[in-house]
Amino acid sequence: MTHGYSDAERRGSDASFDDSPDARMVRYAQGRVRHFTSRQALTISGSVMIAAIVSPLAGLATAAVALLGESIDCLFLRGVARRLDAGVPIAREIRLSALTAALQAVTIAACVIVAYAGFAGQVPLFAVAFLAAAAVNGGLVLPYVPAAAMARLGVYGITAAGLLGWQASVLPVPDAEFFMNAVGILIMAYLVFAFVDYVMKGARRNRAIMAALRDQRRALQRANAELSEREREARQLSLVARHANDSVILMDPDGRIRWVNDAFERVTGYAREQATGQMVGDLLNHDGSDRSAIAAIQGAHTAGQPLRTKICNKTRDGQLVWIETNQVPVFDADGRLEMFIAIERDMTEARKAAADLDEAKQKAEIAARSKADFLADMSHEIRTPMNGIIGMADLLCETPLSSEQKTYAQAIRASGKSLLAVVNDVLDLSRLDARKLRLDPVAFDLGDLLRETAVLFRSQTGPKGLTLGLDLPRGAPLNMVGDDGRLRQILVNLVGNAVKFTPEGRVDLSVRPRRVGSRPGVYISVADTGIGIAADRLDAIFDRFGQAESATPLRFEGAGLGLTISRMLAQAMGGDISAVSTPGKGSTFTLRLPLNMPGRRQEDRPPDTDLADTIRRLDGRRILVAEDNAVNRMLIEKFLRDVPVHLDFAEDGREAVRIACETRPDLVLMDMSMPLLSGTEAAREIRRTPGRQPAIVALTANAFDSDRDECFDAGMDGFLTKPVRRKDLIATMATHCAPRPVVL
Repeated sequence: MTHGYSDAERRGSDASFDDSPDARMVRYAQGRVRHFTSRQALTISGSVMIAAIVSPLAGLATAAVALLGESIDCLFLRGVARRLDAGVPIAREIRLSALTAALQAVTIAACVIVAYAGFAGQVPLFAVAFLAAAAVNGGLVLPYVPAAAMARLGVYGITAAGLLGWQASVLPVPDAEFFMNAVGILIMAYLVFAFVDYVMKGARRNRAIMAALRDQRRALQRANAELSEREREARQLSLVARHANDSVILMDPDGRIRWVNDAFERVTGYAREQATGQMVGDLLNHDGSDRSAIAAIQGAHTAGQPLRTKICNKTRDGQLVWIETNQVPVFDADGRLEMFIAIERDMTEARKAAADLDEAKQKAEIAARSKADFLADMSHEIRTPMNGIIGMADLLCETPLSSEQKTYAQAIRASGKSLLAVVNDVLDLSRLDARKLRLDPVAFDLGDLLRETAVLFRSQTGPKGLTLGLDLPRGAPLNMVGDDGRLRQILVNLVGNAVKFTPEGRVDLSVRPRRVGSRPGVYISVADTGIGIAADRLDAIFDRFGQAESATPLRFEGAGLGLTISRMLAQAMGGDISAVSTPGKGSTFTLRLPLNMPGRRQEDRPPDTDLADTIRRLDGRRILVAEDNAVNRMLIEKFLRDVPVHLDFAEDGREAVRIACETRPDLVLMDMSMPLLSGTEAAREIRRTPGRQPAIVALTANAFDSDRDECFDAGMDGFLTKPVRRKDLIATMATHCAPRPVVL
């Protein structure tokens, strides 16, 4: 903060409202300097009188002394404002001003003494009047700088007392004239005191008035600032309202329009002049407007309550627009409803987009259902003959064959399994896309699973001369909870790819306990010395139907879904798969999995017991096979020809219900897709019949989880998908052949 009050005055501002010590000091200094010339008139007139009465030399001497004191005082006071602005303490300036004031008073006192001495011991009226005038002049500044004023008055008082004492000392006996002069001096002193007291009281009154004016001025400034701010806000709000994208309407409490913005004109087609004074409903409503919305708006206006609703309005050119209106009441200071402000947004395009989106969603749902239906149909249509192909090939391979015939039979079986693998991949991908893949978690030993995987590929690495290494950490816990079947599927795919794309060298399978995120887990790595993958193709290998090179399908068979499904399975288990590779040197795929993989168990797996013991447990059981496909009926009959069970066959669902009611079998192997009655419908009818109930196991080409749920909901006990292995079929039959309770 600076003290440039003289600058403020030159700029025309009013600094007199400031009553601080700094401001009073500056005003005192400026006043003394400004009235320097007028004060010298008294000094010069006194010097002329002394020169005429005493001597010219005395007059010149008194004039010089008086001017010297005034000059010193004014020269000091001229720099007060500048020094205060520079940061000089005010106390220092007050002390120095008192010192220069005393010096200036001493020079005036010297002139008075010279005047007194010139009258040979008498105290003339001139000298007393001159001293009183100087005292009055000094007392005028008492309200501004009391120290300077008291310094002058003190010097003048001492001078008067000294002169009176001098006169008394030169008279042998004080006479009447002395007393008259003494009384005159006292009267003059009293008049000076009374004048100074009047000046002080006036100064106090002026300060009080100035303080009040200052407070009023500040209040006025605050009011003006608030008014300016409100005007600025009003201008801004006016600009916002006028140029807003949404329509803004100011209405009387009864709904009559006061003002609308530009957006209202654009949306409705009505100019501001055309809308002002009109009732909103009369202007915009039409026969098709929602009556309940109109009633809600009218009710809100009557009750003075805010409202948010949607309504269909009509523009000036007859077009219909959907409006979302948000209407808010405005009350005055007395709580009376003053007006309503309506903010309205054109929702026509948004509603159209929502309708289009809803239509697209419905089409997508229909397409998804069509896709699911198509995949279900394809699953059934492909798996049903594949069950016959693979099953018959298995049976054929068990018969006495020549070497050439056995080769052909094995080729048929391998081709069938390859085709089945593609079908399974497509179904898995569909489940993963729909997030409907269910995990079947069990406790298992990861080390055993890795060893089984390595053994599975020994027959493929041997003929190629590859080394298949397995590195398991010693002492590290490898017990996991998860879907070991899905994990085996991932490992078979990773190791199978490594073996397929490695012409020579080695494939190494290793596992290391490491944290996966915040959970304990394992890193399973499959490293090979094969053909490798270019860096710009590493991400593409996880894309569906994608392989590292466009020419790869010509040299290596595969649909390109294995890695896609493997990564999606790993992510479903809470982990992921990454890859690093160098072309010509090999690749490393790393599977990261938590030790406790998420999921929920669906059903108990058939116990892995000795097949002969399992067959003995089925001795004498009656089995009903409900299957409309003759090849599959024949395949089941061949699978069970050495099993001591009695077989009945039904070619449709209606026949299956009839035979089940007549023969009361121990187990029904039920196909889902059959004529007359589906497998689930047949199962429900069987469950509704009284008497001993058989176990019902679905034996179907439908492989979706929804198919499994549908079978269980219909009252079935188990679920087997085609193609089925003979061992699995017999084990499942043994598991479910326990008698069921009787239904009354």
